[in-house]
Parts: sequence; C-alpha cells; structure tokens
Amino acid sequence: MENNLMPSILYSCYSHMSREGEQFVPDNIFSYVLSGSIEIYTGGRHYEFKEGEYRLYRKNQLARFVKRPPANGEYRAVSVLLDKETLQSISNEQNLHPPKPYTGENIVSLQPNRLFSNYINSLKPYMDMEQDLNPALTNIKVREAVMILLETNPSLRDLLFDFSEPGKVDLEAYMNEHYRFNVDLPRFAYLTGRSLATFKRDFEKIYHTSPSRWLQQKRLNDAYYLLKEKGWKSSDVYLEVGFKDLSHFSFAFKKAFGMAPSAVAAQ
Repeated sequence: MENNLMPSILYSCYSHMSREGEQFVPDNIFSYVLSGSIEIYTGGRHYEFKEGEYRLYRKNQLARFVKRPPANGEYRAVSVLLDKETLQSISNEQNLHPPKPYTGENIVSLQPNRLFSNYINSLKPYMDMEQDLNPALTNIKVREAVMILLETNPSLRDLLFDFSEPGKVDLEAYMNEHYRFNVDLPRFAYLTGRSLATFKRDFEKIYHTSPSRWLQQKRLNDAYYLLKEKGWKSSDVYLEVGFKDLSHFSFAFKKAFGMAPSAVAAQ
C-alpha cells in the first residue's frame, strides 16, 4: 500500500516482499524506514537500509528496490520529495549556490538525530488520513525537511542545490548497465545528456541497430537465460528484465524464440 499523505510526501506499507515498479527517481528524496528494510540497486552499487535509518536520494537516477517486512510485520517507510521549485526558492533566499555540479554518492546515509526524529513524528498524525492536505501545509513540511537537512548536514548543500541537467556520459557503458530499466527512450536520452535525436544517432553508431530493437533483444536474451538456466517463472522474469506487462513479454518472446516462455522453463 502506498498513501500520499500530501503531494510530495509518501507513506509506504507492505506486508509482503515487494519489488518496486517505479524505477526513475526524478527528485531528491529524504526517506526514513519505520519498520523492515529496503535494498536499493543504483549506479552499479547496492545499498541496504534498516528500521530507524535515514537516507537522501539524489535526483535523476534509475534504481531498483526490494522492500522487506520484518517477521510477522509490515514494511513501513515515509518519503519526502524535495521538489525543484522549493529547492530553488530556498537556494535564492539563503544564497546557497554550489560552485560546481555534485559528484558524490547517489544515495547518502544520514546519521539519526533529534531533529530528524521530531520531524518524522510530526508526520505521523497524517499517515492514517485519507484526504490530501492543504498544499500550503505541504510546502511548509517540505521546506522544513530541507532546512533540517542543511542544519544537520551542511555539506548536503552541494547535492540539494545542484540544478544542472545530466551531463553527457559514455552511452555504451550506461546502456549496458541500465537496459533492464523499464523507461522510455526520451528518458534514456535525458539521463545520458542527449536530445532524443542525438541519442538515437549515437546509439546506432555504437550498436548498428535502433535502441528499441536492441533493448528488446537484450531483455529477451536475459529472460531466456533466467527461464532456462535459473528456473524462473514467466511471471517473475518479465518485470526483472524490463517489460511492462506479461502479455507483451510472452508475445515478443514467442516471436523471437519460436516457443512460449513457459515451454522454455519446462525443458
């Protein structure tokens, strides 16, 4: 279950292991685990956060999440999306302008402190409410989170107030690492620092095929391996390799390999 307490503030609660479908992190996010644990895979690194731990996600990244509830309990977490408009307002008011783009960790682990715990406690009365709250209150709570982060960790200025667009990166290395993420071509283009037209042109120079064809074949090859060699089920494979739905995956798989995914798994 996910409940938007207010726009920009999200409360998550799961009683079973859940692999998140949303993989693109568009905003900086301040998050706290109330119970259970979460594993996160991003930028070629693995992170794990447990009950009572705080973290700050950097914007514009692709990530995989596995949320694990405690024994006989629920995974619960609250996340605050630090939107660009609010951050720009604070940056101008406080004259906080980093001298260069942020180049640190994609996820920053934060040490617990009283200001953090008091802030999270202030959100708890809203967690069981069904209706959205006044946008003005939302803005106050988001601004409060930003100011607390700056008060407790001044070095976070460079991460929070970096408003630069993603720079041009090595396309081949990026795609080989992120091809399983279920995002569209314009998003891949943006994250690699290119216009869509330039992305397609650079891609075809490297791979000698279109991005769409390469992505589908790469994902299908991975799916075949997981079905044949690892004994995975079709219902688990299609999400793992980046397909949106099972029916599209099954159709594409049969067209590519001449048999249904279930037939390969049964061999």
